[in-house]
Amino acid sequence: MIQRTKLSFIWSFIGLSSIFFSTFISAKPLTSQEQVQHAAEQYVSAQLDPPHNATLHVEAAALDSRLKLTSCPTPLEASLPGKQNLSGNVTVLIRCDAPQWQVYVPVRTQLLLPRVVATRPLARGHVLTLSDLHIQPVELRFQRGISFEAPEQIIGARIKRNVQMGDAVLGNDICVVCRNDVVTIRAGSKGLSIMTKGVALSDGSLGEQVRVQNSKSKRIIDAVVTGVSDVSVGY
Repeated sequence: MIQRTKLSFIWSFIGLSSIFFSTFISAKPLTSQEQVQHAAEQYVSAQLDPPHNATLHVEAAALDSRLKLTSCPTPLEASLPGKQNLSGNVTVLIRCDAPQWQVYVPVRTQLLLPRVVATRPLARGHVLTLSDLHIQPVELRFQRGISFEAPEQIIGARIKRNVQMGDAVLGNDICVVCRNDVVTIRAGSKGLSIMTKGVALSDGSLGEQVRVQNSKSKRIIDAVVTGVSDVSVGY
């Protein structure tokens, strides 16, 4: 009877010790997943220098809930492994030196800029009006080529290829000056300005160079598109 009582006491002591030990282990401080995500977001944000009119969104993906990271007594270290483009999705490496552990954190970046987009489907040959356009934030990585910040820049331009509703209107989609358009040629230097008429021999968007024939002299010159049916040449 006494021996059985002793055995019961021993097993009870072992059980209590196990509970105490496991509680001690689980109570050991951990680095929260939120801290790791925040460190990754801060690192990516610090690498970017958005324009003043841009909206930047940086968001780290949720980590596996089963991941347990021992408390890091020093600031977490962040780096960008490999050659990654910071637009879109990137993977940030977060490290702790002592104790040593590391984890890869997916981070999504969105850099939005105000751009002119189509309010409705625009067919080839359509001449743009104010009602066709409005301003909307557009993610930078989806912009290819010349884009526009104000509808006034391209009102009167002609659509060269179909544009879907909600898409940004790009320089390649339009001709601000189109082939065979009658254009105003502006030439000026040191306050002196001369204007004459000409005919465009090629298509061009804002800032692009086009061939133009002077209607009076019949001379063919290179001019820069400065507006709808408007080109300039320096001399």
